Amino acid sequence: MSAAVIIPARYASTRFPGKALAPLKGKPIIQHVYERSSGSRLASEIMVATDSEEIFNAVSSFGGRAVMTSSEHASGTDRAAEVAASLGYDIIVNVQGDEPLIRAEMIDSVVELLEDERASLGTLARQTDDPLEIQNPNVVKVVVDGEGFALYFSRAPIPYRKREGTVPSYQHIGIYSYRREALMRLAGAEPTGLESAEGLEQLRALEHGMRIKVGVTEYKSIGVDTPEDLEKVEKWLSTSS
Repeated sequence: MSAAVIIPARYASTRFPGKALAPLKGKPIIQHVYERSSGSRLASEIMVATDSEEIFNAVSSFGGRAVMTSSEHASGTDRAAEVAASLGYDIIVNVQGDEPLIRAEMIDSVVELLEDERASLGTLARQTDDPLEIQNPNVVKVVVDGEGFALYFSRAPIPYRKREGTVPSYQHIGIYSYRREALMRLAGAEPTGLESAEGLEQLRALEHGMRIKVGVTEYKSIGVDTPEDLEKVEKWLSTSS
């Protein structure tokens, strides 16, 4: 199966405007995401999808490929779907433009999840026993069935534990692989009640009957939503190098 990585990136972030261009270790965040994604064995092409000329020019300046998209998109999925509509790849991997710690191995993992023909989407999760992460509504949790398919995603601590030590907790990692036709279908589908209630777009896929295969990864990723998050990533890179 052929695969491409699309990195949606917009300038007008509510909590951190221009974050894709915020400097991190001497490079804009989007360059970290692009360069790390380029290490994938299974993706034939990497591109940034943006509605910002500043981001487009920044990507072009470091030798990356960028594509201009509509400014009307409500989500990164919609932005990725606009680009994917003109591509002939079997699988599209959506890597968020604010994930500078993404690893190429994670991209390859979500591509491989779609070897299961029952899956329309693939994504990753990491086991956690940190009570602060479990209780934090900004950390999305996921529960899966016995074959690794997502049952539900939530900002709440799921599953509720009447008895401790029964099942592990999993933090969702926001990277997705889509079969091309599934991405186009999802982008064209109406938002759903659970999606609106939780503020989680992946619930639209579940409510529309799509199956999401979840792979467990040991890697941790820190999304940059605020300047404070950027400081955390800077510290992590300093201590791990």
